[in-house]
Amino acid sequence: MRKTWGATVAGVGALAAGLVLGGCTGGGGASTGDDATFAVRAEAVRASDVGDEAFADGTPSAQLVDGGWLDRVAEATGIPRRALQGYAGAALAIAEEQPDCHLGWNTLAGIGWVESHHGTIFGGHIQDNGVTSDLIIGVALDGNGFQEIPDSDAGAVDGDTEWDRAVGPMQIVPTTWAAWATEANGDGVPDIHNIDDASLSAAEYLCYSGGDLGTEEGWRDAIAAYNESPAYLDEVLDYANRYAEEAAAANG
Repeated sequence: MRKTWGATVAGVGALAAGLVLGGCTGGGGASTGDDATFAVRAEAVRASDVGDEAFADGTPSAQLVDGGWLDRVAEATGIPRRALQGYAGAALAIAEEQPDCHLGWNTLAGIGWVESHHGTIFGGHIQDNGVTSDLIIGVALDGNGFQEIPDSDAGAVDGDTEWDRAVGPMQIVPTTWAAWATEANGDGVPDIHNIDDASLSAAEYLCYSGGDLGTEEGWRDAIAAYNESPAYLDEVLDYANRYAEEAAAANG
């Protein structure tokens, strides 16, 4: 069943491949203090039976993550385990491919919360196979309170042949998906509704946009490219740092 929601959509900016996301707000009001200016990098724990180049060798991103770490962090943060596995797996995979990017799983999780409440925006969930139980389709980007983006994909990605819409748990528009779609789960087909594929595609875009996300400038540039709203950046920042703090406490 297709469901849509009407969150504010930010501008693409100069890049044709810019992400246009729905800024879903509310639900928790995370806060890490007035002095937080960019998200610390929280690192996931790699499974003991996979090597440092496992993703490059064909291991699905979700299998890169240590199961015990997933259990502890999911309980501590409230992030659904399968969604967390997608974020953490993408962060480990991108670290193999682009070690100078320094993208933490917590930044992907902050975006995932704001965009779709980790795939639960309509009371659904991320299934064991990584796909959302309900399709998450954004509002028509028809210029009526939102960016105007005429249909670019003949409705193939978003089901709309007149206007583009943001799609999936990371809310990616068809033009961005066409440019950055990345396969992460080993089936050979990028799926915008799959948390593993969508998270790694978002990671690729963030690293491209920000360069080194371990710096304030790089992190802020990356988030602004994803969504240029200052309020959006602040909410992602709050959740990303809260998740990092809770994960650190859970792992001693």
